[in-house]
Amino acid sequence: MTIDISTPALLFPAVSLLFLSYTNRFLALSALIRKLHTDWIHTPEHCDRALLAQITNLRRRLKLIRWMQVSGALSLFLCVTSMGLMLYDFRGSGTVFFATALSLMAVSLVALVREAYISGGALNILLDETGKSAPSDEDC
Repeated sequence: MTIDISTPALLFPAVSLLFLSYTNRFLALSALIRKLHTDWIHTPEHCDRALLAQITNLRRRLKLIRWMQVSGALSLFLCVTSMGLMLYDFRGSGTVFFATALSLMAVSLVALVREAYISGGALNILLDETGKSAPSDEDC
């Protein structure tokens, strides 16, 4: 299999769409963190278990989003480097850089799947807390 200079360029559209998705996830998460921070300040005893569980969940998600962004950015950088190497006829090195870029993109996607799974856990924390305070069938 031969890889020419246009092969790494195939990753560019995917990377731009992923970065848009990652940025949206980060912005939504940062808004939620700001809201929880406000709730934390206004909670007098700071021992609301649901709030503490949400904070722990958000820390994990934030780390994963950081890994998603960093590995995606490194993947893009290695694609550009791979194209440059192939442009100057360093095909072997260019292929290695491209393979590494694909591996980093895979890491980014695995982190995305993990973060999506954890975000579902955050919703379950809210549902569990809501279920505890919801009126019973007899009250309705």
